[in-house]
Amino acid sequence: TPPVGLASFAAAAVSGGDPIRTGFIAFFYSLRTAALPFLFIFNTDLLLIDVDAVHGVFVFITATLAMLLFAAATQGYFLTKSKIWETVVLLVLAFSFFRPGFWMDMISAPYIDYKPAEMATAFENTPEGEKVRLMISGKDDIGNPRKWMVVLPVGPSASGAERIKAVGLTLREEDGKVLIDDVAFGSEAKKVGLDWDQEITKVLQPADQVNKYWIYLPALLILCLVVLAQKARIRKTSAQPA
Repeated sequence: TPPVGLASFAAAAVSGGDPIRTGFIAFFYSLRTAALPFLFIFNTDLLLIDVDAVHGVFVFITATLAMLLFAAATQGYFLTKSKIWETVVLLVLAFSFFRPGFWMDMISAPYIDYKPAEMATAFENTPEGEKVRLMISGKDDIGNPRKWMVVLPVGPSASGAERIKAVGLTLREEDGKVLIDDVAFGSEAKKVGLDWDQEITKVLQPADQVNKYWIYLPALLILCLVVLAQKARIRKTSAQPA
């Protein structure tokens, strides 16, 4: 944009450098801001939806730390000029602070996978207030086949069949498949776009997973090791005679 271009010329005037070269360097540095939208994709808590004040402050601090680590890694400089392995570690740490759930999902599965025929069991075992995910196979508005995921809330304690009925679903089994036979008008199932003759191919019940933020502890420990390594290098360089 014109203001950015003008800023590049102003920076070149101050430094005495070439304006075009300064503009290119500024452009590549500004590309680092492309990571900003992914903060909100990987960590939706930044949107402050159902997030209290303490949790919000915690999320802001960790997101800021992640951006600082990302900037340090892409510039090749943290406390001092980084070695290649330090740059790689800083990038991994930045991603870990961006999305701790990525690593936690490898340690502890976030969902329990049920067959469609076991859907009632999944609903019955899901705590009140949690949500069950259904993989649906059907057709779009113009008749093209497609697959998509829907999320249905689980109501008060009851049998699995009663909970399924409470969200507005009537099911039937046909040729080994579980199909939607009817969807109640105005129900939760209707709101998420479910309709008759759609096939349920997978049922995912939320698992009792370890809190994803525990990943921050090993991440901080590794960050401390990088800090110590760079500080040791700084001291060694300072101790050398000029």
